[in-house]
Amino acid sequence: MTVKRLADIPGFSIDEVARAAGSDPDVLRMENLDSDLAPPPSAIAATRSSLDRDDANSYLPFSGSLALRSAVAERLYRQTGHRYSADEVVITCGATEGMFDALLATTDPGDEVILTDPTYAGMINRVRLAGAVPKFAHFEAAGGEWRLNLDALRSAVTRRTRALFIMNPSMPSGAVLDRSEWEAIVQICRENRLWLIYNAAMERILFGGRAYFHPATLPGMRERTITIGSVSKEFRMIGWRVGWVAGPAAILQDITRVHIYNVVTPAGISQAGALAALQAPPEELKPSLEEWERRHDVVVEQLRNFHVMPAGGGWSLLVQVADLGLDSVSASKRLLEKGKVAATPMRHWGQRNADQFIRLVFSNEPVERLRKLRGRFELAFRKTIRGGTA
Repeated sequence: MTVKRLADIPGFSIDEVARAAGSDPDVLRMENLDSDLAPPPSAIAATRSSLDRDDANSYLPFSGSLALRSAVAERLYRQTGHRYSADEVVITCGATEGMFDALLATTDPGDEVILTDPTYAGMINRVRLAGAVPKFAHFEAAGGEWRLNLDALRSAVTRRTRALFIMNPSMPSGAVLDRSEWEAIVQICRENRLWLIYNAAMERILFGGRAYFHPATLPGMRERTITIGSVSKEFRMIGWRVGWVAGPAAILQDITRVHIYNVVTPAGISQAGALAALQAPPEELKPSLEEWERRHDVVVEQLRNFHVMPAGGGWSLLVQVADLGLDSVSASKRLLEKGKVAATPMRHWGQRNADQFIRLVFSNEPVERLRKLRGRFELAFRKTIRGGTA
């Protein structure tokens, strides 16, 4: 019998698509957040050298190495202008652990947490695992990009709301919040004494010359923002499983307590590599960012005859399939079977903006292979198109 906390939590559709795709080399693997671009060489070297160090083969310190926590604090100072101490940072086993730790430390069962629609299913279902209730404010298309409906955001707030849980750039849509949207979020947090749990896992992966922005820079938000970061995306270090949570000292004590009883400690050899990555010069990201943007642009160009929404950043974008008369699961299955493209159905990734979309991850396939997308989409959906519904 399923326990109550799992009753509304479905299986992860990414796994299902990956299993169906198998090992066929001809399949375009666009279902999962991976990247074929190499991590920083300094991070690889530091990881290797840590294998010979006794301190890297230890449980201690449970909250992560002092050097790595200090490096995260210094990064946040550069990003926000606010000083953070090492005690205001805890190192986690990826940003995903950090999300759950933060939710357990800021919500009680029955509390409400507001997320964007769509958003990462792992965020939605960690809210549920914590015993809280997800509420949604939807993105909508405006001027060829995603914009957050601020009326829906304000209407989602109730007396039971405890936090806004926001990712920027958002995943799966690639939506990037503008200044007015951030100011509305911040105003809601200040007026209602809410936490802003900020998933910054892709924060510097921005396209079209968009400027970097951290919400803790706005007045009154240093003490209300919990920042969750990771080396997985920006530094292409997915397998290291190193992330962090940073924020005001009082709440970080609680988050660290959750972390210790949840996971105990992050991997020592991975922390050495993460420290080297954070110490790399900022321009280290530039070649990877340019390549991801090039791949994004090829996908958008290839699918110009379909309802594709460009991304402002991140590793993925959405294609609307409702206009083809299909739900996301049917479209994903059809695209894999007939077009040899593995794409994730967005069912369960929101409410309004969920089952009508499939997600394409463009970070793990080279441009030469992505140029096959148009033909493969047409092959998969040509009967629907000829039927007049596209």
